[in-house]
Amino acid sequence: MTGIKQQKIVIVDTGCANLSSVKFAIERLGFQALITDDNDQIRDADKVILPGVGSAKHAMLNITSKQLTNTLQQLTQPVLGFCLGMQLMTRCSLEGLRVTDRDNTAIQCLNLIPTEVKPLNAQGLRLPHMGWNTLAIKQPHPILHGIKDGDYVYFVHSYGAPISEYTIASCQYGAEFSAAIAKDNFIGCQFHPERSGDIGSQIIKNFLTLSAKELQL
Repeated sequence: MTGIKQQKIVIVDTGCANLSSVKFAIERLGFQALITDDNDQIRDADKVILPGVGSAKHAMLNITSKQLTNTLQQLTQPVLGFCLGMQLMTRCSLEGLRVTDRDNTAIQCLNLIPTEVKPLNAQGLRLPHMGWNTLAIKQPHPILHGIKDGDYVYFVHSYGAPISEYTIASCQYGAEFSAAIAKDNFIGCQFHPERSGDIGSQIIKNFLTLSAKELQL
């Protein structure tokens, strides 16, 4: 465990995320993390966290202006996205677009996990989907070690990824959506692990202690 705690953990500064709460959540587990938008620091990290609060359009503009796109797309170490950070991992987002524009002007994201972000089908429930809701495990994954069906986590969002082959956990709010997705070294949580109490702390700890071998990298 000592060797694991000495690893280099980077939180990507996208310019629009609640960075300090993520950093504090990591530090509470006895780890240290660096907040940076430096490409070399991100490439050299053992683990990378992509947090997010705000809109996909704003975040992608920041990522582009900081010249982070190629770096993030080429990462081979484990990467974990929180909320908007998870959405940025997808192919594209329909957030903020008019219905008539969606087919042609979707916001292009990082395309790390080939799914897309759509408005939640809340079926009349209030949006944003905000507060505690339960997880349903769809596929085993090391990020979900110690997590079970019915565990509560904290959400704040109006858009989400549909259920797909990349869904490892789902949630129900009007209709079912992806609560967590994963492909290769990229993992995304639609909820906020840093705000999700003991369950969120377990997920963050799972990420910080998992090995490339566990992800079959």
